[in-house]
Amino acid sequence: MLERKLGKSGPAVSAIGLGCMGMSEDFYGPADRGESIATLHAALEAGVTLIDTGDFYGMGHNEMLIGEGLKGSSKREKAVISVKFGALRGPDGSWSGYDGRPKAVKNFLAYSLKRLGVDHIDIYRPARLDPDVPIEETVGAIADLIKAGYVRHVGLSEVGAETIRRAAAVHPIADLQIEYSLISRGLEAKILTTLRELGIGLTAYGVLSRGLISGHWTAAKAGQTDFRRHSPRFQGENLTRNLTLVENLRAVAERLGASVAQVAIAWVLGQGSDIVPLIGARRRERLAESLGALKLSLSPQDMKALAEAVPPEAVAGERYAPAQMAHLDSEK
Repeated sequence: MLERKLGKSGPAVSAIGLGCMGMSEDFYGPADRGESIATLHAALEAGVTLIDTGDFYGMGHNEMLIGEGLKGSSKREKAVISVKFGALRGPDGSWSGYDGRPKAVKNFLAYSLKRLGVDHIDIYRPARLDPDVPIEETVGAIADLIKAGYVRHVGLSEVGAETIRRAAAVHPIADLQIEYSLISRGLEAKILTTLRELGIGLTAYGVLSRGLISGHWTAAKAGQTDFRRHSPRFQGENLTRNLTLVENLRAVAERLGASVAQVAIAWVLGQGSDIVPLIGARRRERLAESLGALKLSLSPQDMKALAEAVPPEAVAGERYAPAQMAHLDSEK
């Protein structure tokens, strides 16, 4: 497994990380507990070290699942655990904002440590910017937890260039987690430049755009009752237009002797050694397919062909519904 370092201050991790959100029955519908744990184990055995979760995935379920999967000192020692925190939810699964107050940060962490069954978290990050709390206070609270030995590194998620600079002035930042793919390239204008100027890594989620550019999604799946039914890119004419772009990708992938998912992941890998894609596999077969991207050697011409297959201006729909877009500091 190739390794990449997350920024100047962050840890060395596998070149591809495992995003575990889909392993909880919350966003992507039913999940198989046994298969999820088997996928986590297979990832560790393949050399994947970066394991990403959120304390609000399944309202704690995801962390408990990972904790079960990492039982045993050898498995824990292999894993670099990244946790997002701060999202507020109701017992009906509803969302009610974000809490980045220092006392809330410490409370969230206490519960995460218990659910995961660990004595520290490797990278701890607010899931979104709390508009009512200066980022300096939130990062300062994480810095205090680092001094106390409960956290190793500070991460950020979905924040813009100005917020990144303010956070980095308080404490070194390992990485920014943000959506980045052939179909979501907005960060290239300003955010990516800021990260590189400051020596901050990037962990890219949504590299397959929630399955849209995996090569496995079809219009027939549009009625599935998971959170994608609320995503503009999966709706109506937008979906039709976006699936046309996927067919463009398929043509390039077939020429390269790879799957659509593999070339999409390889394209993100090829954007710089400071970028680590997170793959949301929850089955071993999808994990194996995704890891196959590491075997691809894309030439500059191949990279250009992939980018031209999915022109940014041809992508239909925003990456989130309007209510969710409003919480993205990275989009302001």
